[in-house]
Amino acid sequence: MNFSEASKEILTQLKATIEQIAPEDFKTACDVLNKTSIGQHTRHTLEFFLCLKKGLDTGNVDYDKRDHDPVIESDKVLSLTIINDLIVFLDNCTENVPMTLSSNYDLASNHSLTVESNLFRELAYNIEHAIHHMALIKIGLKEVAPYVEIPNHFGVAISTIKHKKAAAES
Repeated sequence: MNFSEASKEILTQLKATIEQIAPEDFKTACDVLNKTSIGQHTRHTLEFFLCLKKGLDTGNVDYDKRDHDPVIESDKVLSLTIINDLIVFLDNCTENVPMTLSSNYDLASNHSLTVESNLFRELAYNIEHAIHHMALIKIGLKEVAPYVEIPNHFGVAISTIKHKKAAAES
């Protein structure tokens, strides 16, 4: 499996889970998630992929410049549409294009640091980032939408799945 396929698999898991959530539960603040919603974690995850998509056009990705679009986090249908669009985008991510990554780690300045990167490295980052937020989404679902059937491996890193499997076999 390549980075594009792995990214699509993660987004497909997210899509299948979001499809089950009632629209009002998608945007309900969860106490266990510090008053954030499933929709907010979904929006955050999707916007990282959207930044990468935009960055592929410019040669530079800057996750700090995401939109924080409140419509995405409150409209599950829009979120699902974005996931479908990202899956189509990922079908075309077959070459490891060089890129730069910009990021700002200084509250007192708007100066960004820049480092060399590439598409596959950024896809790997997005996969790990998505898995992390999906783990949070899983926790939130237990509070606001316990009726949602969550796959066993939802929000779990492949390395963890393999480790647990190997431990169970020994």
